[in-house]
Amino acid sequence: MKLTFLGAADTVTGSRHLLTLGEQRLLLDAGLFQGFKTLRERNWMALGAPATQLDAVLLSHAHLDHCGYLPALRRQGFKGPIYATPATRDLCDVLLRDSAHLQEEDARRANKEGSSRHEKALPLYSVREAEATLKQFAPLPRDGKLRLGATDVRFTPAGHLLGASSIHVSHAGRSLLFSGDIGRVGDLLMPVPQVPAAADVVLIESTYGNRLHPAEDAQAHLGQILRNTFKRGGSVLLPSFAVGRAQALLLLLQRLRNAGELPLDVPIWLDSPMAELATEITLKHARLLRISASEARSLTDRVHYVTKQAQSLKLAASLAQPRAKPAVVISASGMATGGRVLNYIETMAPQARHHIAFPGFQAGGTRGARMVGGEREIKVRGQWVPVNAEVSQLEGLSGHADADGLLQWLRAIYANAARPPEQVYVVHGEPAAADALRSRIQDELGWPVRVPQHGETVSW
Repeated sequence: MKLTFLGAADTVTGSRHLLTLGEQRLLLDAGLFQGFKTLRERNWMALGAPATQLDAVLLSHAHLDHCGYLPALRRQGFKGPIYATPATRDLCDVLLRDSAHLQEEDARRANKEGSSRHEKALPLYSVREAEATLKQFAPLPRDGKLRLGATDVRFTPAGHLLGASSIHVSHAGRSLLFSGDIGRVGDLLMPVPQVPAAADVVLIESTYGNRLHPAEDAQAHLGQILRNTFKRGGSVLLPSFAVGRAQALLLLLQRLRNAGELPLDVPIWLDSPMAELATEITLKHARLLRISASEARSLTDRVHYVTKQAQSLKLAASLAQPRAKPAVVISASGMATGGRVLNYIETMAPQARHHIAFPGFQAGGTRGARMVGGEREIKVRGQWVPVNAEVSQLEGLSGHADADGLLQWLRAIYANAARPPEQVYVVHGEPAAADALRSRIQDELGWPVRVPQHGETVSW
């Protein structure tokens, strides 16, 4: 087996790992780089291996930093199958179309305003290319087991997100386990990660490799934010990932409503067509959730949808009016890197009565990370916007296992194994987080472990 790290080796985004098994080439994930410009520029570069020679893509889950590069890969000549769970396929249908649409809109706006440094701004890929890519998804057996020539593949539920899986690959007596993203114990929506089979080599994510989740009650924290903000006549903006996080926020808001902590006359606005579709998909796959079917069906009770951009702009402008009634708005994207949430940041951030609460991890270089870090001025669509609104972070909503959870996952896999892994590679984390997890695996488990470099190739 030979493994080349083409992404997520020195950062928390751009998950892409090329596995070579004799003449067979499998790509584990095909994600977008996000955050700092130096990372985003990698999206415009070739994969780092001939896309035409890839036999298949094995997709762990539907977040863009794991699947968002697929149409670009197709543009480079990849014509093979993409294997993923049914729920992941359904979510990718929404995410990839939306990603392409946003890129087309950003390019169109940049060309109209002349704000691009290039002669003509172009999208990384078009909606048409995203739709063509979706046709390459191949069905996965219900048991998650797949036979590709002489290679056995097994998908194991990993929590984290609807359909998310760890991927075990074995070939000619050798094996690899790719964690994907591991969910946390006690997640609002997803069951605990299942324990996959042990392998010779493990790739483990490290998003929270240097942190522990605070012992906070997310519902209580959000309730406090709502009460304090409404008392001063403000509204609450929740920038959210449309898939997973938005549905968890809806669950919390419904529970607060039922507990009498969110007044009936305060509207909940969901301004994200993708989040609306993702909620429908969540209900379609409700059997994968840890909540009851009745509570799943109640996620959208008394929720108002904003379907068109003109409505979004009108609502954002209305919240900026001096006598505007309080409201709760959920809008994408979750790190404020683009999308309709920028409409609200432009109008709400300058006003101290409002509150902008970011639920979950904010990658370095994103607007969300800068706002959570305390920056008092933020650039939006070429203009500087003052940040006078209260800004906070809802840590209790992360869908990732923390450092203790990642170690617990590793221990569970090898508790009854004949031997520990020959090597562990720590990926998908900021440098400090990846190195902290590497150190804990080495000191507490005593296993060979290292953080690979971008573009590095290893064999075993």
